[in-house]
Amino acid sequence: MGFFSWKTQDTDKSIANAYSVENTFTVCMVDDKGNIWKERNYEGYGEFGGKDYYELLAEMNGVTMDKSLKNYTELMRSKGINMAFKDNSSGEYSKDIKYPNLVENPQNWEYEESSPKICECQGYFYE
Repeated sequence: MGFFSWKTQDTDKSIANAYSVENTFTVCMVDDKGNIWKERNYEGYGEFGGKDYYELLAEMNGVTMDKSLKNYTELMRSKGINMAFKDNSSGEYSKDIKYPNLVENPQNWEYEESSPKICECQGYFYE
């Protein structure tokens, strides 16, 4: 399995994962309603502060499902991935899709209707 690798939208820093040769740092995932999930040691699989990036993407775009389902996160994550990559092989910004923002300084951040950029340093990470 590969890693999801992005850059922060406020500082343009590569979000290193725990298996990288680079040091991790605190990254916050922000939604369009101002909710914040703080991750201090990103593992590379798209989860920030206990919330999956693609699950949140699906929720932000109106996908609903019974949250009591045992595999809710897995199902929503799959829907979010399909949404982000549909007709868009990079998974970066597609018109009419709301994306979670990934930032270092949420207190100085105002939600942007754009996606974080994919990090070109993906090759430096290993499993």
